Amino acid sequence: MPALSLQAPRPSGLRRLLGPLYFTGIFWFWLPTAAPRVLPSWAYTPTATAFAFVFQLFLVNVRRALIANLRVVLGPCGFWAGQRRAFRTLRQFAYSYGDRYESLAFPERFRVVVEGDEAWKAARGSGGLIFVTAHIGAWEMSSYLAASDLGLKVHVVRDEELDPRSQDFIARLVARRGNPNCVTHFATDDPRLGLALNQALRKGEIVAVQGDRPRTRSRTVGVTLFGRSCELPAGPLALARLSGAPLVPVFSFREQHYLYRVICREPIRVAAGGSTDEAITVAARVLAAHIEWAIRRRPHQWYALAEVWPREAS
Repeated sequence: MPALSLQAPRPSGLRRLLGPLYFTGIFWFWLPTAAPRVLPSWAYTPTATAFAFVFQLFLVNVRRALIANLRVVLGPCGFWAGQRRAFRTLRQFAYSYGDRYESLAFPERFRVVVEGDEAWKAARGSGGLIFVTAHIGAWEMSSYLAASDLGLKVHVVRDEELDPRSQDFIARLVARRGNPNCVTHFATDDPRLGLALNQALRKGEIVAVQGDRPRTRSRTVGVTLFGRSCELPAGPLALARLSGAPLVPVFSFREQHYLYRVICREPIRVAAGGSTDEAITVAARVLAAHIEWAIRRRPHQWYALAEVWPREAS
């Protein structure tokens, strides 16, 4: 079984009962892949809203986590206001989730507006770059943009799915429909992955990774987010130090159906000299500030489906 992200939703006892219909089951990967081919365009919004209602009703742990996390971001609220916050987030999640699979089948339908790309182009020079993002909006859009519109080879690192059949489905889907310039790697404990990514960066290619969800048994670095302590994965920062490639915080916000806004923030350099732990910690604090900025910009597009601060936010 793949290592579970520390901020991923925890499976419940319903998993065994529902099987493929459980929210990590293969049904929820097959459905958004098939739906754009059979549903008329007018059905998109009511379908996403209906699924958000189902998620709100049955995914109790996810609903509680969203309310707790957004209480830290948006401030205290009453019971019904908390329910509305969770529903708005689940509806945005349904939209973004559906867009992810529709974009694989019909990439020509989507338009991406890019802001701030001058800084990373200047920072890149002739070397590689690390696009680091968070679970906000459609976080894969920036990778597809670099691979498709910019003609760059991009190595995307994504977590494995919890359900083996779902993981096999996703692996085959990406291999069949993915952009030839976009190589997908699934995060494992195999140290050869880090070596392969470092080699890609040294060849001037792009690596796209998540920077907000540590995996179990992985190295983390402590930061402050919204005034509270949390952990970020140290892997992207360590890769930047090893390769010398700058980290570019990139966030993809959903503006409306078929329209996304990708915002590139100022590149982060991980110091090459001195203590490795100190260099990574300093860079992690800067990255956390960028992530906090992105969450504040679109709090209901922040898909933290497990409690980030389980004791403080309760």
